Amino acid sequence: MATIPMQMNCDVKNLDLADLGKKRIEWANQSMKVLQIIRKEFIKNQPLKGIRVSACLHVTAETANLGICLRDGGAEIVLCASNPLSTQDDVAASMVRDHGIPVFAIKGEDNDTYYNHILAAIDHKPHITMDDGADLVSVLHTKRTDALDGVIGGTEETTTGVIRLRAMAKEGVLRYPIVAVNDANTKHLFDNRYGTGQSTIDGIIRATNFLLAGAKFVVAGYGWCGRGLASRARGTGAEVIVTEIDPTKALEAVMDGFRVMSMSEAARIGDVFCTVTGNKNVLNKEHFEVMKDGAIISNSGHFNVEIDIPALEKMASSKRTTRNYVDEYSMRDGRKINLLGEGRLINLASAEGHPASVMDMSFADQALSVEYMVKNYKTLEKTVYKVPDELDKRVAKLKLESMGIKIDRLTPEQEEYLAGWNEGT
Repeated sequence: MATIPMQMNCDVKNLDLADLGKKRIEWANQSMKVLQIIRKEFIKNQPLKGIRVSACLHVTAETANLGICLRDGGAEIVLCASNPLSTQDDVAASMVRDHGIPVFAIKGEDNDTYYNHILAAIDHKPHITMDDGADLVSVLHTKRTDALDGVIGGTEETTTGVIRLRAMAKEGVLRYPIVAVNDANTKHLFDNRYGTGQSTIDGIIRATNFLLAGAKFVVAGYGWCGRGLASRARGTGAEVIVTEIDPTKALEAVMDGFRVMSMSEAARIGDVFCTVTGNKNVLNKEHFEVMKDGAIISNSGHFNVEIDIPALEKMASSKRTTRNYVDEYSMRDGRKINLLGEGRLINLASAEGHPASVMDMSFADQALSVEYMVKNYKTLEKTVYKVPDELDKRVAKLKLESMGIKIDRLTPEQEEYLAGWNEGT
């Protein structure tokens, strides 16, 4: 059996998985050129020296490279999972064995273990929190207020988490400033759209091996994640139907060439359903009652509340697992409804999450936002902030350069024209 470096406190499935995890981390790193540049700067300047970071993120190969970058910048980082099904156990093992980063995460952990792992990360007494869904922040503000005094700031990765944090700030209960990494253009325009789009399709196909071509694919929600998913589903040859509650987004989906209707209508005709709304009970009893025999339902939003699973459990006469991450519910009228990944985000439950090249930008935003918070926390209010525009643009610039792409610059004449008002027709 492999041994834990220096008797490190951690909780991972099996350290003997570390060899495979090490290779996966190295593979992902090849596509994370922007983070590589930032890591070199961090090694030289040590902007996080002595800073304790508690991170509650999806434990993937891409996250490992972010952790290594922060560690090399001087941070003392501890990592726990932000979802019970999103951990890559081999990566978690390698982070502990090969990189000396304490990890508390096991794929498939039960609810109690999940929250015990968050408590273990809080025991690190963080100066900075990094969250993906705001569970760590929530526990800090409720069960572990004793650890709040030392926290100077945080970052949040997801739409769901930002919504929760803004609600906390509005109520005046948020105890420290947080940067909404999700709102950076180099995050939501790319990670949410292209990352979620591709990885969700990947997760659904891996779980089911279902042919999407010719199928009616229902996307609930047309935010950036929904846009990406609808686009990629159409690329497989599926007939894509979008449901929305926002008239502007619904109109945009129509103009993008998708069928738009209410979920009550879509439930009767859909073959595959995927929710990406960040809200609860988007698929509920009303919809389960009219779904086709064999309907596949899934979620790619952060929490498993978008599908009303308790209602499905009550309606079903029996339940069985037919494939990995596929639970078949038999309805009393003989129909079968197939739930993927326990209703948790299917792109990480049955697949590997976003490709490394898109997470490169998101995690570059994370790393730079942590550095920004360490430098500026004394002047910040206890609220949620955007990623500063200069950091956002820098990440985009570095990404283009890493791809060998050059763009134009304004001439002095053009700058003068855009800044003035005298020159007209």
